[in-house]
Amino acid sequence: MASRTHVQRVRMLYKTILRLHRGLPAEVRPLGDGYVRDEFRRHKNCVESEAIVFLHEWTNYAVSLAEQLGLRGPHTGRPLGQYLKEEELVKLRDEQVCQLYELMIAATGKPDGKQGKT
Repeated sequence: MASRTHVQRVRMLYKTILRLHRGLPAEVRPLGDGYVRDEFRRHKNCVESEAIVFLHEWTNYAVSLAEQLGLRGPHTGRPLGQYLKEEELVKLRDEQVCQLYELMIAATGKPDGKQGKT
């Protein structure tokens, strides 16, 4: 069988991520789906070097999410999310740090990332 084209690989990854998002809690799924759509749309016409990094990172995300959700059933899953290492944060551009901060606020509802006690 011939190898898939670049467009086919991107489309398959995109659909896989959206399928995995079905396993997310209902309150965060729209946020995750919207973020994925926006990021894939933004990188639609990126240069090849960026495309390689983009696909690698989103593939890692899909694998990590599949492990967290538990492909063999909910009992094999882990808690959702993971902390970024300082080395990874240093590599981010200012725009990416702002996006990450906005995502944290949208996900937690708190600017400092801490959940309020009720």
